[in-house]
Amino acid sequence: MSLQENIYSVLVVSASDAFNTALANLLPDSRFDPIRTETSVNAAKRAIADRAYDFIVVNSPLPDDTGVRFAEELSGVRTTVALLMVRSDVYAATYARVAEHGVFVLPKPTSKLIMSQAFDWMIATRERLKKFERKTVSTEEKMKEIRLVNRAKWILIDHLKMTEPDAHRYIEKQAMDRCISKREVAEEIMKTYT
Repeated sequence: MSLQENIYSVLVVSASDAFNTALANLLPDSRFDPIRTETSVNAAKRAIADRAYDFIVVNSPLPDDTGVRFAEELSGVRTTVALLMVRSDVYAATYARVAEHGVFVLPKPTSKLIMSQAFDWMIATRERLKKFERKTVSTEEKMKEIRLVNRAKWILIDHLKMTEPDAHRYIEKQAMDRCISKREVAEEIMKTYT
């Protein structure tokens, strides 16, 4: 699947109707769906409790907060990519504060071209984060399999009085002879002896 075929979800946190309309016109439905708009940080927190979003755009300030801390929290906990829009007079200070958290910052006012480029950068970042997510899940699955196989080895050592190398060889040989994974062999051993 090419990048052009991917569809990204967007949460816009902005109290400005003009900003929300302009941003909605900039984001084609063919690439960005759903696009949800909330007018406060509290409402946005409820929205992200319901589902994850690929991108969150925070138009600062908001009625209940500046949105800066919210953007920092998003980048630290989730794989969401955050874009913080701030007044040009506070851009430098805001950027200095949030850059280490991976939050993108743009000064207001800005052009459609700059916004479009910002979304291109955010897409590239989101794709990189997806790769890390897949690697993390893969590593976690491998660790689970190793723990399961180790438990099965200890069961063989305890019940059949095998040595650790013999138990290891037994599990590997069963997996190869039967064309199944070591995890499946380990699960069968655990069912048999526990």
